[in-house]
Amino acid sequence: MSVAGQNLKYLRKLRGWTQEEFAAKLGIKRSLLGAYEEERAEPRIEVLEVVGDMFKLTLDELLRRELSDAKGNYLSRRRAQKMAASTNEIQLVPVKAAAGYLAGYADPEFLDELNTFTLPMLAPGNYRAFEIVGDSMLPTTSGSVIVGEKVDDIEEVKTNQTYIVVSRNEGIVYKRVMKNNKSKTKLTLVSDNTAYQPYNVNTDDVLEVWKAQMIIAKANTQQRWDVNQLANLVSNLQDQVTTLKKKMN
Repeated sequence: MSVAGQNLKYLRKLRGWTQEEFAAKLGIKRSLLGAYEEERAEPRIEVLEVVGDMFKLTLDELLRRELSDAKGNYLSRRRAQKMAASTNEIQLVPVKAAAGYLAGYADPEFLDELNTFTLPMLAPGNYRAFEIVGDSMLPTTSGSVIVGEKVDDIEEVKTNQTYIVVSRNEGIVYKRVMKNNKSKTKLTLVSDNTAYQPYNVNTDDVLEVWKAQMIIAKANTQQRWDVNQLANLVSNLQDQVTTLKKKMN
């Protein structure tokens, strides 16, 4: 028999899918996938064609090459080549993909569909870019792209810094974050535009946090401010910060 059954099992585990999930993607029953993986049956060609399209592999590779073989691991070599050629590859989440991102933020297939770009001035790290809309963070204009670096632990969030916060209830928002000294289960999100009131989110609802590193905006669309507007903005922001500190303490 060919090594196709072993390869199906290897590829499934590589993506972290259950047999039920992988079988659904292949359009077959879970029991049939189990028979393939246990080498009680030989996978049909039409199934292997679907797998080949999914993982960008040829039928010859699926049928004759043991993909999990460390000495000649085809996928590992290809992944290493891709990583070497795409340092700091940044996935862009446009506004039209924002709703889907809440469900697919951890799905490699969904992320692979996003457009990518690179910024040579960034230090090595895990980055993602988000398009924002609205005027709540003026002078950052609607349509700007915020490039954020992944924050793996909410405890690492620094108060009064700007972040992209992805949460179940609020979706994707770009805000200034204030940590609550009285409760570690809440974060206060503050808009730079003082016309918008601060609000709290529960840390349990937060899916991801990305620390803003760069702002990419279209030319000739920057909000114009006069001296009086800037003075009022700073004054109002200071008042908000003072009020928030009193509430937190």
